[in-house]
Amino acid sequence: MRNEHGGTMFVEAAALHNRPKFGDLLRQPDPNSIFIANNRFDEEDRYSYRESSASTISPRSSLYASSSTSGEASPCAMSPWIQPSPYIKCPSMAPSGMFNDSVRTRMIGSIVREEGHVYSLAASGDLLYTGSASKNIRVWKNLKQYTGFKSHSGLVKAIIIAGDRIFTGHQDGKVRIWKISEKNPKLHKRIGALPSLKDYVKSSFNPKNYVEVRRNQNVLRIKHFDAVSSLSLNEEFGLLYSGSWDKTMKVWRIADSKCLESINAHEDAINSVAVGFDGLVFTGSADGTVKVWRRELQGDATKHFLVQVLLNQENAVTALAVNRKHTVVYCGSSDGRVNFWEREKHLSHGGVLRGHTMAVLCLSTAGNLVFSGSADKNICVWSRDVDGIHTCLFVLTGHTGPVKCLAVQEDRKLSSKGDERWIVYSGSLDKSVKVWHVSDCALNSKDAKHDNGYVGGDYD
Repeated sequence: MRNEHGGTMFVEAAALHNRPKFGDLLRQPDPNSIFIANNRFDEEDRYSYRESSASTISPRSSLYASSSTSGEASPCAMSPWIQPSPYIKCPSMAPSGMFNDSVRTRMIGSIVREEGHVYSLAASGDLLYTGSASKNIRVWKNLKQYTGFKSHSGLVKAIIIAGDRIFTGHQDGKVRIWKISEKNPKLHKRIGALPSLKDYVKSSFNPKNYVEVRRNQNVLRIKHFDAVSSLSLNEEFGLLYSGSWDKTMKVWRIADSKCLESINAHEDAINSVAVGFDGLVFTGSADGTVKVWRRELQGDATKHFLVQVLLNQENAVTALAVNRKHTVVYCGSSDGRVNFWEREKHLSHGGVLRGHTMAVLCLSTAGNLVFSGSADKNICVWSRDVDGIHTCLFVLTGHTGPVKCLAVQEDRKLSSKGDERWIVYSGSLDKSVKVWHVSDCALNSKDAKHDNGYVGGDYD
């Protein structure tokens, strides 16, 4: 199939798995994109209500002494996937494939493959890694396929790059490790999995290492027994965090592939894990909560403790992103809203970004920008000013299916002081990846309209 912006691809059979079929709600034939709260969808759920609470302090300890509460309720008055947002169109919208000097954003190209929906993306240098329902990890260079490698089971839901190693999270509950060959950079060899075979066998002999997950079903604590939905890397300490639909977050030491911790983090599936600032880790779940975990020394070892609950709502938390430059945490939900919290305000609730009419499925940050991809097929680009006010600069359109994943990388060739340029990759359930060029100075702040629907800090 050839797309007008490039890319002739081949057909492979897509693997389907038995999960809640939210794809029907998105008018897409896919059941594997995200996990709905309570693992079901019925009339009772459509009209159920629960109070939403932001920045609830854990009984164990307070993250910051003066942490405050500042949130708003998000009642689930309709299906979480089709609930309309109080949407006001952004002031500037750049049509796909067009370039405008005042907006300075354009589509560079598009890759289309008839082998399954695109679930995960990761960019490194001039290479782009994509994961799909075909179990393949494709590697692209200049919009052309450079190389690829394949796992034998489990569609690819998450990709993390750490030097010459690539970590991939799969539907079958495994985290696989790949290494780039020193002699041939096109060759990627699988060198192991998490947990390692050695640790798996060693742990299996001790009954204390098993946990009951269902009636009459026990599994090893160090292994995910459901889909790995998210991966996040702490490069400073050499740790990898994995979040799963089995409701646990696991902490892995990259050096020896050892599972250091398995944390029963949520009451429902974990959809996102994000390493933050100050040694914090954030988790978002289908149970509607965003939790904050801190790594602390306990005896001769370190453990993660829950220190704060940022959000507690009816709607599922579907995506997280952390802007380490400005120390801000962003959370996307199935109601189409993006909440955020700021470290400078002791992680109190900073506001809500409203730009989508359906669930937010992915988030990414770069410089002063925030990107949100949604089931409404659009990507909103938000800019944060020095006062912490968020303005929607424009909407990237062109996908014909829900936008499932985003990756952003600085364009070092064109970036300059005061004018950072970014390459944005968006993967969709329409089986395509689109590549965009975005400028951090795309819209001068004096030209931006601060209307209530898309400016941070706006409350009902």
